[in-house]
Amino acid sequence: MFRIHKIFDINTDTNKQLLIQVQAMLRAQFSELSEKDISKLPAQLANPLKYRFHSMLLIAEDGNANVRGFALLLHAPDLNFCYLDYVCAGPGETGGGIGGALYERVREEAFQLDVIGLFLECLPDDPALSPNEDIRKQNSSRLRFYERYGARPLVNTGYETPLKKEDIDPPYLVFDDLGQNDKPLLKEPAKAIVRAILERKYASICPPLYIDSVVNSLQDDVVQLRPARYIKKAIAKVQQPRKHKIALIVNDDHSIHHIRERGYVESPVRIKSITKDFERTNIFEKLPAKKYGIKVIEQVHNPEFVQFLRKACGEMPAGKSVYPYVFPIRNRARPPKELALRAGYYCIDTFTPLNANAFKAARGAVDCAMTGADCLLDGRRLAYALVRPPGHHAEHASFGGFCYLNSSAIAAHHLSKHGKVVVLDIDYHHGNGTQDIFYKRNDVYTISIHGHPSHSYPYFSGFRDEKGEAGGSGYNLNFPLAENIDGEQYRKILSKALNRITRYQPKFLVLALGLDTAKGDPTGSFQLVAKDFLENGRMIGELKLPTLIVQEGGYKTQTLGTNARHFFTGLWDGMSV
Repeated sequence: MFRIHKIFDINTDTNKQLLIQVQAMLRAQFSELSEKDISKLPAQLANPLKYRFHSMLLIAEDGNANVRGFALLLHAPDLNFCYLDYVCAGPGETGGGIGGALYERVREEAFQLDVIGLFLECLPDDPALSPNEDIRKQNSSRLRFYERYGARPLVNTGYETPLKKEDIDPPYLVFDDLGQNDKPLLKEPAKAIVRAILERKYASICPPLYIDSVVNSLQDDVVQLRPARYIKKAIAKVQQPRKHKIALIVNDDHSIHHIRERGYVESPVRIKSITKDFERTNIFEKLPAKKYGIKVIEQVHNPEFVQFLRKACGEMPAGKSVYPYVFPIRNRARPPKELALRAGYYCIDTFTPLNANAFKAARGAVDCAMTGADCLLDGRRLAYALVRPPGHHAEHASFGGFCYLNSSAIAAHHLSKHGKVVVLDIDYHHGNGTQDIFYKRNDVYTISIHGHPSHSYPYFSGFRDEKGEAGGSGYNLNFPLAENIDGEQYRKILSKALNRITRYQPKFLVLALGLDTAKGDPTGSFQLVAKDFLENGRMIGELKLPTLIVQEGGYKTQTLGTNARHFFTGLWDGMSV
């Protein structure tokens, strides 16, 4: 098994190791490349101005950071085309589907950039240009592969003219229109593209006169492609890569965690209220949650705390709950033995119970958030983990506020291995857990807009002067607000938060979505209505960041679905503009 994801940031330890493997693969499989060409790859990814292409590295890896193949895609926004520099499966991977999966992902990335098309080079299958029969056979196989997608060499051009008379196997320039048959390749744009490829990639070996000769050889008003040679009857019509909808990952087993005590508002009906209203839209694609091990949780939460939750919940009789009522000083050497007292050892309030299914449901929520995070790494722009119980009040070593495990923080930590992350918390209540987990880190910038702790849970955190510590100093930002804030007032603060996000330039956004900012919510005092959620979603979508949304609060079930639908409609519109 393998998964394909994009390298967003070359400065993370994980991505540095992936780059080293890619460079090793280049050395092993492209003997004609110089060490200078190979060693410049990190600079290519980081400095588009110098290399005059926006470089995009797509990695096929096995989930354990072992590279099984890669593709390097170059984007020239000034001329609106993409160029596939390399697509490579690792040693022994031929026939495993990696090359095809990488090329299909490349096509999708190019299509989403709305370019004229995708160009690449392929060695010739003409005996006059490729006299060695064995090499020519390999060349034919590659051309056959690309022809399956409608990609064929340009004809009536001098692109494959050898630089020197004795040179053999000069490459064809192959064009893939990405299924856009209504957009012919016209002469003048094609000439500009050919010049850009030769000057930007080969200036060190192609003299100006040679480049001029090749460019001027394009004479057809509509550039022609070679007729299909290998696929006389297409396997399938080339399909336009689809635009991804919002990946919707629902914690289907959430209802096992059902506290039936009167007044306990964190109930299963919350999820049903949202999903029912989503049936009125066409912007979601429901995906199953994958299973993740306990390791991803213990990378964020104290392992002793995690094991306590698992064991304590596992020992509870069905239908019974324990509420913390004593909160002993945290003496790690002598924790209390009685379950209710140990609950208080790790809990911050008296209304978040332990029961047989709390930990199971919380782990399911983590699986959903992690699946959504991996959707972003796989190229999705939007993913929504619709989960309960919520998580943003769970700290490194404590639970509370209906929260047991911090799904948003666990997903953010996972994404941080691939680039800078912002967690924007727009729940009515301060995300004390997320702040606690990242308070000393600068790779995850935490921002929270919430009711002032002088009158809003959790009461002890979320103040304006809490800005991070040590290496994380300046990377935590709180906007505590007065009671009865309306939509217009809220958007003024949201605009400030979004400006901070833009300045930070993250690669990913994790949005801790609380819908308890709604008018009439039993746990809040803000006055937001459906049109406000629509506009808030639009503003966040206009960041154009790969965004994972994780459901937190929201307890007025009469309007919960309507407000969620309006928020996501706005988010979709903002992202699509």
